[in-house]
Amino acid sequence: MPRALYIHWPFCLKKCPYCDFNSHVRDGVDSELWQTALIADMRHEHSIADPAPLQSIFFGGGTPSLMPPATVAALLAEAEKLWGFAPGIEITLEGNPSSVEAANYAALAAAGVNRVSLGLQSLDDEALHFLGRLHNVAEGLAALDVAQHNFARVSFDLIYALPGHTEKVWKSELSRALSFGTGHLSLYQLTIEEGTKFATMVRQKQFTPLDEDTCADLFALTRQLTATYGLPAYEISNHAKPGERSRHNLTYWQYGDYCGIGPGAHGRRGGVATVRHKKPENWLEAIAESGNGIVEARQLGISEQASEAMLMGLRLTEGIDLAALSTRFGLPPDALCNSAKLSFYQGQGLTWLRGSRIGVTERGMPLLDGLLAELVPEGLVSG
Repeated sequence: MPRALYIHWPFCLKKCPYCDFNSHVRDGVDSELWQTALIADMRHEHSIADPAPLQSIFFGGGTPSLMPPATVAALLAEAEKLWGFAPGIEITLEGNPSSVEAANYAALAAAGVNRVSLGLQSLDDEALHFLGRLHNVAEGLAALDVAQHNFARVSFDLIYALPGHTEKVWKSELSRALSFGTGHLSLYQLTIEEGTKFATMVRQKQFTPLDEDTCADLFALTRQLTATYGLPAYEISNHAKPGERSRHNLTYWQYGDYCGIGPGAHGRRGGVATVRHKKPENWLEAIAESGNGIVEARQLGISEQASEAMLMGLRLTEGIDLAALSTRFGLPPDALCNSAKLSFYQGQGLTWLRGSRIGVTERGMPLLDGLLAELVPEGLVSG
């Protein structure tokens, strides 16, 4: 299985109203202290995890593009010293498209980052204001241009199915996004997550989310248009040219091992799930006391691992090899997937079966959550 490292930088300049990620706004950040602490957390993971060379590293957040390039360089140097890098390692950094952060792109590329994922989120200024973003369209496109000149691989995110979105509006915006020529796009329907400002606004009837039928139509349009432009979907929300898929995220979806360091980071290695302290100050305190930021390390049962592998793998257009999973977890295929339900939904055109591989069709993807509840046996999910 691929080996991957996730590094979480929890700080943002502003908390977006739709965001439920572990992000925090602070007046100041002691970069030297954080570099030392992240290296300590990394060394702890190396002392336990598989020593195989890393295939990918992902700086997520928060806003990792706010990290000093020297800190990024130091963390990459330490990771290479500890694990070694596999040939062609993918090193991704998430960033916001502000001019301040774009000014660091050349230095970040020199530090070793070879792939960037930009949170453009919209190509409409009014929508950006609604989403609480600090940049406007012009600033975002300028940052995208700088990124394309500095990094071999560039992806960006857009959020669609906003209140008032129609097929005409979204088709125009997505066509423009596809014209920029990046090799990867992450396209997310707006989801109202509990605990966010948007959840409060919806409860207070400040806006009404788009209805399900319109969302389904926009989803279908998204799949059709990206395929036409040569960036077909390979996961429910991710689209890529050949050879441009996010190898790091595929580690998650194909249920490979990965180490996660930094506040709130999750990891999974050797059948153990790890969770770090979420609050930055608590994480720093744990590092000072014990040399790592772990708040929980839990052995995963075979049934739980198999369930997670099924739930993650069926997000992919390539689906899952049931025979391979059966061998991996020592469980019969019927224990992994309800064959009667699979056959029924295959007849409805929502799932497919090819040899030992199963998957969800284009028609089925908008109904993925419901299909997963039907296909993955209840005993396996609760195990």
